[in-house]
Amino acid sequence: MVTEPTFGEAPEFEGAVAWINTGEPVRLAELRGKIVLVDFWSQCCINCIHVLDDLAYLENKYRKHLVIVGVHSGKFEHERNTDSVRLAVERYDVRHPVANDAEYRIWKAYGAQAWPTLCLIDPNGQVAAAYSGEGRREELDKAIRRLVIEHSRSGTLEESHVLAVPPSLRSGGGDLLFPGKVLVDPESLRVFIADSFHHRILICHVDGTVVDVAGTGKPGLQDGAFEEAEFRAPQGMALKDNVLYVADTQNHAVRALHVDSRRVATFAGNGTQGNFKTMIGGPGTLLSSPWDTAIVDNMLYVAMAGTHQIWRAAVETRNFRLFAGSGMESLADGPGPSAQLAQPSGMAVAGHYLYFADSEVSALRRANLRSSGDVETLIGAGLFEFGDRVGPAKSARLQHPLGVCWYDGKIYIADTYNHRIKAYFPADRTVHHVAGTGRPGRGTGTGAAFWEPSGLSAAGGRLYIADTNNHRIATLDLETGEVADFALTFPS
Repeated sequence: MVTEPTFGEAPEFEGAVAWINTGEPVRLAELRGKIVLVDFWSQCCINCIHVLDDLAYLENKYRKHLVIVGVHSGKFEHERNTDSVRLAVERYDVRHPVANDAEYRIWKAYGAQAWPTLCLIDPNGQVAAAYSGEGRREELDKAIRRLVIEHSRSGTLEESHVLAVPPSLRSGGGDLLFPGKVLVDPESLRVFIADSFHHRILICHVDGTVVDVAGTGKPGLQDGAFEEAEFRAPQGMALKDNVLYVADTQNHAVRALHVDSRRVATFAGNGTQGNFKTMIGGPGTLLSSPWDTAIVDNMLYVAMAGTHQIWRAAVETRNFRLFAGSGMESLADGPGPSAQLAQPSGMAVAGHYLYFADSEVSALRRANLRSSGDVETLIGAGLFEFGDRVGPAKSARLQHPLGVCWYDGKIYIADTYNHRIKAYFPADRTVHHVAGTGRPGRGTGTGAAFWEPSGLSAAGGRLYIADTNNHRIATLDLETGEVADFALTFPS
């Protein structure tokens, strides 16, 4: 929340190390006559990502009266890099100016205490209201409407565009755009790619030949034939009986791709984000930013990043029940429903354990499938404990990992913000570097770099890597250490 001293005249936007979506720094003094909404956010934070839809709605509704200014005050070290912020702005199609507040100077001036924090400034430059957390669209809408009425009457409100809305920028320009996850099926020699921000699923042969595409490329929630179906930022996938279960993240849904009949159906969710009041379980339950899926026998597990939980449902009944996570964002082990998780974003099954990357606590954790979902932390120490350290798992550190997979007796980890692939060895509980330099980059061969790898799958001695910010799938030969591009060939 914004603390009391900031009520009154709003502080100037001073101290940003860079500005994005604008040719020059934004000055609050130059926005007099406009209503200004300041959004303090961090790209890792699922609550901040949810707020972006609210901002786009308000931006469109009050386009002549409202200016939105994003202030990115990154939680993780990597997020303070301007290139990282720029790519996050691009990925989520943010259209307003964004300050990279890497040194927290604007954050401190406004007294922000949590991600997200929203501060509403009236046309006279006075702080009118402040909010923390997501789900504030209705409150903001009412508050902005009141300011429009009040300042229209007093003559202090200008009706004109002050800041030009930049065009949607897309740096990918190739076959993939910020791919989030990849899944290889060794039996059918197929590779499934969540081409997340092209809003589609690619089905490929292991030689890279694209054999089918599900999704028009337009964001939406539409079932039907592959050519007609629409997704919105799909992420993790699981395959069972030639049905691909996809975490359709920004649709708050799980979709079922019937590969043989080439049709898409909605397994769960309806496009509306669930919350603690609406996610009560049973058929028809709402979902909140599902980020990955896994199947054990006929039970589908869903990493519900938006509520810091893991849910599960029988494939036949679609009857959802909570498996792990109280909903409180933290790191605490124990029986499934009382354990505390923090944005689970990748899952893998090995034996009677469900391993998962718990991204906001920079942790690798596992839940016991034979018990009531007892959760145990293998790597990680808390919300603000992160780093890049290998060795004994108890002292090892990750930085916002998003993907895991099980292969050949070990868990491979996409250590996303460290731009590395690591491996956890259950036998001796140690962690080892596998690939990546620890710095963002791109390359092939031994010693290759990655840029925010987010998804992993393995088969045939190769690790398939969704190298998200490089807009590619890479392969890693686990024997030689050679990294190669997984080159795609589309039918003519």
